[in-house]
Amino acid sequence: MKLEGEQALLRVYLRNTDKYGWSSAGDVLVERAKTKNLAGATVLRGILGLDVGGQLLESGRWSLVEHVPVIIEVVDHPHNIGVFLTDVDEVVPEGLATLERAHVLVYRQNRAGADKAAMRLEVPGPVTPFSTVPSPEEFPAMKMSEEGQLLRVFCGESDTWEGQPLYRAVVLKAKALGLAGATVLRGPMGFGANSRVHTAKLLDLSTDLPVVIEMVDSAEKIQTLLPFLDQAVTEGLITIEAVRVLRYLANRKTM
Repeated sequence: MKLEGEQALLRVYLRNTDKYGWSSAGDVLVERAKTKNLAGATVLRGILGLDVGGQLLESGRWSLVEHVPVIIEVVDHPHNIGVFLTDVDEVVPEGLATLERAHVLVYRQNRAGADKAAMRLEVPGPVTPFSTVPSPEEFPAMKMSEEGQLLRVFCGESDTWEGQPLYRAVVLKAKALGLAGATVLRGPMGFGANSRVHTAKLLDLSTDLPVVIEMVDSAEKIQTLLPFLDQAVTEGLITIEAVRVLRYLANRKTM
């Protein structure tokens, strides 16, 4: 069965080494999302990026501990996401969170599952930015949010710029411009402008796996990166989305 409606999409950007007590902050967030009966959570592990403090996150060949960016995605009813923001504020030591409107298609095998999913969906309507984002009046954490943009660059792992991987060049440029964060995600399969499928299957190893570079900041900061992308990205796709941004800084709170 297929259902259609509106929900809120929460994306939390943090480091794989971030801790809450003795546990991984990412693991704690996923467990709390499960305890609160949210619809689901997905953890995406990056291969390169910047944290909210502007530090480069990259696993080194000789490093005993990997330092890489992690994204946790949760989609659910705006009220449920608003309640969950309290957990995010408590668990995340430093990082970013974005919220945006998500038009979703939900598939369930039986009527009971469909009825349960329908309770989380808003009635579809005209696309209005932030129309399903938790409200500041109901959830105080949203009063700290600001309007920003999420920029994604879709390219290939083998794409280069001036002798280095394109994804690394973009991250270093974002660092130089002082953007709030960046995450590079490598996909196991995909295709791009030339419609050729790239895959990481053992019998068909590809040196050009799909890569997504994500950056979050104010619209003004994102705009400063676009001239460089116009030069460096010769074949690829770029998307820009309006989001609400929450920033979590270590000196703002203590555990």
